[in-house]
Amino acid sequence: MIKSCVTIALVPQIKSGPWIFWNDLEKSMAKAADLGFDAIELFTSAADAVDVETLSNLLIKYNLKLAAVGTGAGKVLHGLTLTDVNQDVRAKAVSFITDMISFGAKFGAPAIIGSMQGNIAAGIERNQAMDWFSEGLITLDKHAQLNGVKLIYEPLNRYETNLLNTIADGAAFLTSLKTTNTILLADLFHMNIEETDIAESINKFSTFIGHVHFADSNRKPIGNGHTEMGKIAAALITSNYQGFVSAEAFPWPDEDASAKQTMISFKKYFRN
Repeated sequence: MIKSCVTIALVPQIKSGPWIFWNDLEKSMAKAADLGFDAIELFTSAADAVDVETLSNLLIKYNLKLAAVGTGAGKVLHGLTLTDVNQDVRAKAVSFITDMISFGAKFGAPAIIGSMQGNIAAGIERNQAMDWFSEGLITLDKHAQLNGVKLIYEPLNRYETNLLNTIADGAAFLTSLKTTNTILLADLFHMNIEETDIAESINKFSTFIGHVHFADSNRKPIGNGHTEMGKIAAALITSNYQGFVSAEAFPWPDEDASAKQTMISFKKYFRN
């Protein structure tokens, strides 16, 4: 069964980003539970930013799962990416994500590699940058496997990375690496920019997709843009997707209204 999820960000430096809830972890989890969400996706500044026992107790208290943990703070706060021209920076990026994998694994949750994939820097050949990215991803894939969780790779739109932008690109890349533990994140906002037909891409590459980000064409909650969600939902259902549909959207017009609209849309497309 497809499960609902809402994002919680605890990093003040990225306050303008597309996450529903902010700042107060327990208050946000209580709101998520009241609205009927199955899980949360957590964005923290580091692997040790949230006490494991505290989070475990809160998940039990509010009957929520931890669906995934984001790693983007590694880039936002520390400038770390897997394709940086500096070998030491790449090593620190791998270390940061490794710690996040270990943190998430305590709850059976995978880590997401999105912005930390980085970009092909000026003057660097594409093959060189992709080799660096491949090396890092293979190392992280193995660590996730040893910890009993998947690793999630997210293709981003062309304005955020010049590495891989579509689900087809991501699937071909993972196939070439022969990794068995890394899955793709289908982010509907990014896909709206890059895919010719979002539903068709989901159908074609469904075996690679293990997580979905649920946001409209303008990154507001579903129902506030022009995304053809009916076709997309049908594609996820017919492809037997069993993962989380996680609201990585702007808290528009505020976090409470955004979370409520997300749940209304989730029920409309996945519970009727």
